[in-house]
Amino acid sequence: MDYLLLLLGLSFVLTCIHFLNKSLAATKFGPGNLPPGPRPFPVIGNILGLGNKPHQALADLSKTYGPIMSLKLGSITTIVISSPHVAKEALHKHDQALSSRTILEVARVKDHHKVSMVWLPVSAPWRNLRKACATQMFTANKLDATQALRHKKVQELLDYVHESCGSGSAVDIGQAVLTTVLNSISNTFFSIDLARYQFDDQSLNFNNLIHSVMQEAGTPNIVDYFPVLQSVDPQGIRKRITTNIEKLFNIFDGIIDERIQAREKMMSKESKDLLDSLLNLVEENSSQLSLTSIKHLLLDLFFAGTDTTSSTVEWSMVELLHNPEKLIKAQTELRQVIGKDGLVQEFNIAKLPYLQAIMKETLRLHPPAPFLIPHKTETEVEMCSYVVPKAAQVLVNVWAMGRDSSVWKNPTSFMPERFLESEIDVKGRDFELIPFGAGRRICPGLPLAQRMVHLTLASLLYTFDWKLAHDLKPKNMDMTEKFGLILHKSEPLLAIPIKVRLLS
Repeated sequence: MDYLLLLLGLSFVLTCIHFLNKSLAATKFGPGNLPPGPRPFPVIGNILGLGNKPHQALADLSKTYGPIMSLKLGSITTIVISSPHVAKEALHKHDQALSSRTILEVARVKDHHKVSMVWLPVSAPWRNLRKACATQMFTANKLDATQALRHKKVQELLDYVHESCGSGSAVDIGQAVLTTVLNSISNTFFSIDLARYQFDDQSLNFNNLIHSVMQEAGTPNIVDYFPVLQSVDPQGIRKRITTNIEKLFNIFDGIIDERIQAREKMMSKESKDLLDSLLNLVEENSSQLSLTSIKHLLLDLFFAGTDTTSSTVEWSMVELLHNPEKLIKAQTELRQVIGKDGLVQEFNIAKLPYLQAIMKETLRLHPPAPFLIPHKTETEVEMCSYVVPKAAQVLVNVWAMGRDSSVWKNPTSFMPERFLESEIDVKGRDFELIPFGAGRRICPGLPLAQRMVHLTLASLLYTFDWKLAHDLKPKNMDMTEKFGLILHKSEPLLAIPIKVRLLS
């Protein structure tokens, strides 16, 4: 692998210069009474032990070293949490001490980390951004007001899928849902579509920009382990991401400038979408929002809300096609509740307990962000009788927690039924299942994500029957994962839709 060769080469160079003495002294790194962990190598620490699927590698290591362990990833002291009990202590009892972020190199592009709701420490600017999102987007009233828009975008998805029925052609589920989510979000923000199912130059450009940034962001970056190399950018990741972020900002600038001119011409501050609402806040001195912070907020919302949602729907479809009896059970529930020739509505979701269980089970097995977003300790913390030093990176391995045999019966099996008689939810209170995080840094978009994921999956299952492309048998499906910022399926799911004739 190019990345490993680069890592080994740089390690040798650094060793030959001046990091060797430092790293040799660091073989007993940090304060005493650290959590247990594998002994680090000089310079590189435990990096080589991560492999190409770090979430799985660290889950295996936790079986040896326990639910809280320490590693040295390059020059970064890292604490890995792999159990609900320890996660609760970290994100509930020590929520404030762990409320900061380890800033990844990708977040430093265009100084994004200085104005981003995701990367800012808990502070007045962070609270202003959270408040703006909560009041302008994610309240129940705001979500109810925009549900017709989501239904329209999902109907466009169904229309696109319907075109494949007659020809018997396969649908790339992940890409189709991604287009739907992109348009749902862009209409919520700007009242326009930014993506197309049938690509043209404009939509292909926007889709590719989003995809390229997410792909680069998910590539292991040696600078995250050796911050001293920030100015070198040895893999060129920051340079490539910067180019694409600038293109996205140019798109945002054009939309914002056009809207400002239209508002001035009409002499109106009426809010028809999120952009109008944010521009109104900018004009209020008390909000402390600026046009720059709006652009960075839009960037956060696009990246946090698109790939995560589309990958979750894709993994749900993957598991259902891999377990046909579960697919039939889900479709039976839907068609009994919705009736003949109906239309799935968001208010139906509360009457679909098996569909809700499918979503929880999918998030248990395939959390979009297997380590959440890295936390950082603001102060030294005592946790489980160990010392977690100040400025340590803290990773919560929710992937490992979802497959812990001491917590879940038959943990590797897809069994939505386990949630039918359970009160466990994904809202951050039940630490067995925290795919959206917990505490003050929980994902603020959780209410919207739940609505969009359930509505999209329910509509696809209700309207169509499905079979795998290329006459693939369910038992022969490729179920492997591709690690990145978002946990994707290694091979895209290609499925052939069959139009359903519902009977009374």
